[in-house]
Amino acid sequence: MSGRLSAALAGLALAGACAALAVPDASSRNTIRGEATVIDGDTIDVGGVRVRLWGIDAPEGAQVCGGVSCGLAATAGLLRLIGGDTVACTERDRDRYGRIVARCGTERVPDLGGMLVAKGMAIDYARYSGGAYRDHEAAAKAERLGLWRSNFVNPEDWRKGKR
Repeated sequence: MSGRLSAALAGLALAGACAALAVPDASSRNTIRGEATVIDGDTIDVGGVRVRLWGIDAPEGAQVCGGVSCGLAATAGLLRLIGGDTVACTERDRDRYGRIVARCGTERVPDLGGMLVAKGMAIDYARYSGGAYRDHEAAAKAERLGLWRSNFVNPEDWRKGKR
């Protein structure tokens, strides 16, 4: 091979390696592991880091749905799902408050957000999830689980004061 061809191939190889490094894949995302403290139905602290569960929206703490404190029920449900297990969260985004937005799970419950939606304790936040939990939500609604037992105000609308 000529010197120029070798240099060109080496340059292409280097450019390809740099491009591969510039595009992070799922394995290079920030993962946080540790004991979790439940803040509410869709927010936890893991090792002192505030984490919002990706793709879901749970009722707020003071929110009442059909005469039941659905916000407290969602918080209690997340506490039960985690138990005393170690939580691992893989960062997907940051919200407008700078919190990490992550998909989190335990060894027993690999996707806490998905399970909350499947149990009717949260809804699919389709604007952010792209409908990732649409089937979970449809099944919970069909079985009238949790929030789906009565009429409720969408948590986002409730936060905006549309109660």
